[in-house]
Amino acid sequence: MSIVVTGATGHLGRHVVEQLLEKVPADQITAVVRDADKASGFAARGVKIAVANYNEPETFDGVIAAGDKVLLISGNEFDKGRVGQHKIVLDAAKAAGAALLAYTSAPGTLTAALADDHKGTEAAILESGITYSLLRNGWYNENYTEQLAVALEHGVTQAAGEGRVASAARADYAAAAVAVLTGEGHENSTYELSGDTNWSFAEYAAEVSKQSGKDVAYNAVSVEVLIGILTGVGLPEGLATILAGVDASIAQGELAGTPGDLSRLTGRPTTPIAESIAAALKA
Repeated sequence: MSIVVTGATGHLGRHVVEQLLEKVPADQITAVVRDADKASGFAARGVKIAVANYNEPETFDGVIAAGDKVLLISGNEFDKGRVGQHKIVLDAAKAAGAALLAYTSAPGTLTAALADDHKGTEAAILESGITYSLLRNGWYNENYTEQLAVALEHGVTQAAGEGRVASAARADYAAAAVAVLTGEGHENSTYELSGDTNWSFAEYAAEVSKQSGKDVAYNAVSVEVLIGILTGVGLPEGLATILAGVDASIAQGELAGTPGDLSRLTGRPTTPIAESIAAALKA
């Protein structure tokens, strides 16, 4: 029996594999990647490496075996038909007789277009009859702290009004996935995962100001203006519209919920945004 992690060299996948290595023998982990070279560090530690692609069904032949637990990390190719991509992994897991398919989805409260592919994938999983665990990941602290250089120069610019975000660190969400993959009693479960507390962008800007010693303002703009800003820095209009749509959902309170599933699964508090800001400023 292996624990199979797709997207294993991505931002979230790396955290998952690293944390799995603390709990299970390396030879019980299969890291599914597109580029074996990027997984050389895992291979050197004894992790099994499988090269496969969400766009090529045949590459998943033999990757998943009966009794395996699979973590399907959602793809990020918004223009490639993500539901179809995810179904390639789902079909392979179903055909192999996997014991569990865990999927990194989106919050059930999210109505933005970004959630459409996740809802479609969830529907396919439920229809398949496979034993599942839906990990409805909220927002990552890093979605914002990785853009600190821009914030420090231009301020925090969002179309979220006074909306609040209950975010947590990627490592927190990875820990929840590891808990499901290595624990018991998670069959046919759905977890709404988010930070223990929420914050507004005005509070975020104030915290960045406090820690950096620079005056960082929160610039609240309309969705249309944000789309223009994002396309102006080179993002495709479709992607810019999706991202701005998330801000509109934040303004409506759709990412503010703090049900506590994440900290209950991991057994520890989630990482506060202030802690992630501090780490980013030191990087």
